[in-house]
Parts: sequence; C-alpha cells; structure tokens
Amino acid sequence: MKNMTLSAMAKACAGILCKPEGQKGEDPREAACVVIDSRKIQENGVFIATRGEKADGHDFIPEVAAKGALGVVCEKKPENCPIPYILVEDSFQALKDLAEFYRKQLSIQVVGITGSVGKTSTKEFIASVLSQRYQVLKTLGNFNNEVGLPLTVLSIREEHQVAVLEMGISDFGEMHRLSKIAKPDICVITNIGQCHLENLGTREGILKAKSEIFDFMNPEGWVFVNGDDDLLGKLQKKGIHKPVHFGMDSRNEIFASNVKGKGLLGTEAVIHADLKVFSVDIPLPGEHMVRNALAAAGVGMLLGLEVREISQGIAKVQGVSGRSNVLSLPAYTLIDDCYNANPASMKAAIDLLATASGRKTAILGDMFELGEKEKQLHGEVGAYAVEKGVDLLICTGALSCHMYRQALETVKKCTGGGKTKICYFETRDAMLKELPAILKKGDTILVKASHGMAFEKVVEMIKEAD
Repeated sequence: MKNMTLSAMAKACAGILCKPEGQKGEDPREAACVVIDSRKIQENGVFIATRGEKADGHDFIPEVAAKGALGVVCEKKPENCPIPYILVEDSFQALKDLAEFYRKQLSIQVVGITGSVGKTSTKEFIASVLSQRYQVLKTLGNFNNEVGLPLTVLSIREEHQVAVLEMGISDFGEMHRLSKIAKPDICVITNIGQCHLENLGTREGILKAKSEIFDFMNPEGWVFVNGDDDLLGKLQKKGIHKPVHFGMDSRNEIFASNVKGKGLLGTEAVIHADLKVFSVDIPLPGEHMVRNALAAAGVGMLLGLEVREISQGIAKVQGVSGRSNVLSLPAYTLIDDCYNANPASMKAAIDLLATASGRKTAILGDMFELGEKEKQLHGEVGAYAVEKGVDLLICTGALSCHMYRQALETVKKCTGGGKTKICYFETRDAMLKELPAILKKGDTILVKASHGMAFEKVVEMIKEAD
C-alpha cells in the first residue's frame, strides 16, 4: 500500500507510534493491508482494533501479532505487545483518517454513487461496463457507510484503474465525511426519494444531504444525475461542468427509446448518448434498471469506452442478492428485494411484480425512518399494490398495518370489487409459520421490507420450501 508505513499512518491519524522494547529506527515497510476483522489480517498487514456490540477488537491483538501483522491501531495500550502499535483516541476515526490519507496517494479515477434508490444496482452496471476495459474495484456488499467506505478505499491496489464506490447516508454531515475520504472524480446521483425522512425531513433535505458528495469532488470532475427526477433536474452547475442528465425523457442528454420489456427477463432498449445511438439488452428487469444502464453508458463514454464495450458490459451485469434479484425456483419465481425499502423502491418493485405471469404475490414489511408521514406512506404502498393488480398482498409488521388497512379500503373502492386478497401479520415470525400454507405452486413472489425487518429469512424459507 503506497506510502502506508507505520510512521506515516501514525501521523495521518494523529496517533502515537509505540514500539516494542529494543526495536529502534523507522520501519520502511508499507502495510500489506488495513483491516478491522482479525480474520482478514495478512502478513505485514495493519489491524485496527475497534469496539463493537459483540466483540472488542483489542482482544484479538495477540492473534494478529502471531499471524505476522506489521502493527496495530488501538485505543488502549496492549499488554506485552510484540509488535508496534499506534495509540489513538478513536479507532473508527483513525480508520477514516487512514483511508483519506491513502486516497491521496492514489492516481485512480473514483466514481461515487449516491441516491435514495438504486445505488447498488447502478454501481453494478457502472462496474460491469468499465470492467470491459479497466481493472475495476467496486464496493462489495453494503460497505457504503462511514465504516464500509473507508475499508473499500483501503482495499484499492496498484493494479486498479477505477474505483466504483457506493456512498450511503441517513443524516446530514455523513456524505460530507464520505466525500472527504473518497474524493470522487465522477459523481452519480440516482434519484431523490422518500427515505430517511426521520432525520432529513423532506425530499429537499435529502437532496441537500446527498449533494454533500460534491464537497470534496474533483473540481474538474463530472456529475451525472437522473434528469427524470424533479429535484435533480434542477441541480445547478458543480465544478466546471454542468450536470449531465440521464433518464427516459428525450430531453435528457442521455436517454432511451424503443424500450421493450421482457417481463422478468429484462428489457431491450436503444440508448442515445453523445451523438451515438446503439441497442442494448438489459438483463435485469424494470424501468429503473434502464436508468441504471443509461448512467453506466454515460460514465463509460466519459472514460473512453466504445459503444461495443458499453453494450457488452450492460449485457453482462448480474443481479445482487436482496436487490431486485429474480430467482427461478422449481415451484416459484422469487423476486428477492429484501435488502431495504422506502416508498419509491416499494412501488418500483410492485411495478416489476406486475409484469409477471401467474399469481402475483407481494410479501411486504415495514419501511423505517419515514418520520411523521410513516402511516400515510405505508398506506399509499398498500393502495398501490391493489391498483397494480397484485393477487395476494401479505403485510407484515407494526407499521404495515396501515398498508393493510389502506389496501382493504382500495379494494372496496374498485369498480366491481378488487381482486387482491390481503393478509396481515403483526410479526415476521408469525407470518413465516403460515406462509407455506398460503403460497401456491407457480406464484411469482416479491419479498421486500426495510433491512431491520430481516426479510432475508423470508427469502431463505421460500427457497427451502420450494
């Protein structure tokens, strides 16, 4: 890791470098890695001891020392430590400081992606496209916050030419700190939806918080935003360039035409970008995936890719577990979208379900951090599911009772009576006990809720019951 010696790291995180008795002089070796998980330490790596809910990293310092670690970063002096250690006040702050320092050593293009919905899928599209020409590092899993993003930056190596980083927040100031670490050259904002309203108040507040991504971006960098979004469409100039708009509307600089849905098999479309017109086969279903492909096309063209490479990258993109991932099981078709939820993503998922054949079943749970409008917003999702023709709606959780009630009211108002059957369970576990008897062979099943509902257990039960 370039310039990541122990002395440089100590200076970067305002720590005190302490050496074992008898060890003198400066160690010129650079760290092989920087980790907070002792199981991932490599020889000559540096371990940051952090305190978690279940474990204290300081307890694992002897273990990493025995594995040949170069040194450790810690908040308290370890007893009889045979390797150097850097004493800091806050290990998590040291993690961010070290990632910021390391980023400055790197000559790499960084693409930062944020937005209310679709960050992960957009990241996958952009990484897939850029991988057709470059060595790309991308955010893995949910490593998009003030712990995950620094760890991702610290995993960049000399062979990487582009880093595609997902950046997620829930409050003001967080994106400012993430931008300070990532220093993106290219910023992509997918949309501004109704999420984290408990902290951010309004969509305008969400836009303000997300726009902190520009605070430390390359002043000569580029910004790509969803021009179909009413707030992002008005975004003012950042740096020396005007934002580039992508979306379904032909008024955007990058847009799609001849969009032909293939149900759960994906979408065919023609992309118009930078005076080029070309066909693409998008393997992931839903209109929102078309927008993700448009963003990827824009970033790809900016970084010099040919139309052929962009089309290949889009065609090769793969679904991510928990995020609109369609699984063809022997008895069911499962839309695994359980990782997280807000009103906009719920409705997009219901739109996707509506394209399926056979009985359409939606298993929906609570959406968190919606603030004072949480009852209304849950109700709107219930009504929307009925209006889109969902055959079976299963509402689960304390907040989802409002989804259930509004769905019932909407059924009553439907001309001739709505066809949607509606169930309600107060808890996920109560629902799981009854679910095998409710589902039918041939169902297409959508599973979606906020992460705190742990609906991955619903997905696993459906897979096992299949």
